[in-house]
Amino acid sequence: MALSLLHTPGYPLDQQRFSWRELVQPSISKLDDDAFTRVRVILMNGIETEAIRFSHMAARQNAALRLPLAQIRRVEQHQATMVNWLLGADHSPLETTIGYEQVAIELTASMALREPDPYLAQTFRFGLLEDFDHLYRYAALLDRLEGKDANNILQSYTDILPGRPTCVEHRAPEDDLRRPYDTAQSQFLSKLHVLTLAGSEYQTHDYYMHVGPLFSDPLARQLYAEIASIEEQHVTQYESLLDPQQSWLAQWLLHEATEVYNYYSCVEQETNPAIKAIWERFLDYELGHFHAVAALFQQHEGRDPAELVTADLPPPMEHKSQRRFIRQTLEQELGLRARGADFVGLDEESQASLAYRTHINSEGMPSERVASGYVWRPGTELSRSAGLIH
Repeated sequence: MALSLLHTPGYPLDQQRFSWRELVQPSISKLDDDAFTRVRVILMNGIETEAIRFSHMAARQNAALRLPLAQIRRVEQHQATMVNWLLGADHSPLETTIGYEQVAIELTASMALREPDPYLAQTFRFGLLEDFDHLYRYAALLDRLEGKDANNILQSYTDILPGRPTCVEHRAPEDDLRRPYDTAQSQFLSKLHVLTLAGSEYQTHDYYMHVGPLFSDPLARQLYAEIASIEEQHVTQYESLLDPQQSWLAQWLLHEATEVYNYYSCVEQETNPAIKAIWERFLDYELGHFHAVAALFQQHEGRDPAELVTADLPPPMEHKSQRRFIRQTLEQELGLRARGADFVGLDEESQASLAYRTHINSEGMPSERVASGYVWRPGTELSRSAGLIH
């Protein structure tokens, strides 16, 4: 049964409270929980931090909205805390990185499969092949730095194979900008997809910028620096799909709808009962936020929220392995490049991107060095070396 976005009131904002103890729930298990439970935890932290980031930007431009923005933002700060603290201390930063890339791969694939706008779907597939390669590079680093098999995190849902090589993903800024959707013409699902991807990629960028300097290994530091730069390009790509003509309140309403949709998707598919209870609670909270913002939208702009959203949410996003679709995309679109807002063949790339890439790669390519000779097999280099010794 579909969830009625416009007719389900949710939990009242003035009753949404937390204590310090309940903010820190028992964490998920690296090995015992299903990998898609971790996917959902990482995803929802990204969705919440995107909401907080947007709220601060909106407050700087809208004096009349500062109080309601602050009230909802406080709750979302605590939601983000509870969600992010679900990641267990048994994850090393590099293992968490593997989890981040699994989120980017599987959920981008899921959205690309269902996206009704062909141009948006193509953009999603383009970014997917780049994140797919990032996973391969980080898996090589995990093997060589910590002697661990990335599949312990991925649980065989996601392949560990090269994608579009990271070293050729570096583009001039003008080749990362895409054509924005038209709010009046685009389907509601498209708006949800774009905001979900923009928030998820922004979170990934910030995480890599934070943990990269914590490594002592020079190649690890360089690899995080290289891939963080690509993640910034991905944020640029996905946020450029947003309609720049939307008002601040329209953008806020869509952010809240995106949070509702993603929590709804989590509730429908979560296998850990304790985590599912958190998703259910926060779904009710976000429905309360959505209706509070819908009232502001009507009050300040005199517009019906139904101009932007449908009464019922679309079916939940699928949280499952998309291996077949990803392999098909690899086979058909690996050679695509970006020129301006368009996707072109290998020999049609812009001179601006070629020049940028030549310079930034001029003193070596960390992503190539880290994966030199690496082919994923079950187990790790350390275990295989031990076998040779015996």
